[in-house]
Amino acid sequence: MIPDLTSLVVVGLLLTCVFLLNTLIFQPVLRVMEQRGLAVTGARELAESASVKATAAANEYAGTLAAARAEVYQQMDDTRRAALDRRAAALASARTDVERALSTARASIAAQASDARATLDGEAAELAGVIVGRVLGRAS
Repeated sequence: MIPDLTSLVVVGLLLTCVFLLNTLIFQPVLRVMEQRGLAVTGARELAESASVKATAAANEYAGTLAAARAEVYQQMDDTRRAALDRRAAALASARTDVERALSTARASIAAQASDARATLDGEAAELAGVIVGRVLGRAS
């Protein structure tokens, strides 16, 4: 079985069609598919990188926010303590002033009471002499 000329022409046309299809259709389609695959892979890598950066930025923001909150709470606590200390000092000062004034007032009242007793004792002795003189009928 020797191939005749038509068989050779068919094989030639088939080889030509394979070459033309491979060159004009399959290779460009495969190149486009490969480029798209690379583009998708690059986009995925870029998205993953952006996701990692966003997560790191969010963590950094959360840390900074927590530190700022802690600092504000510390300042509020320090301010509250200072106010309580000032209040305690003012109360102690007022208490000391009141005790000093009370002590002075007590001493003053005691002195006035002593002076009043002495005056009353003197007047009582004088009145007793007047009463005794009148009762006994003596004129003083």
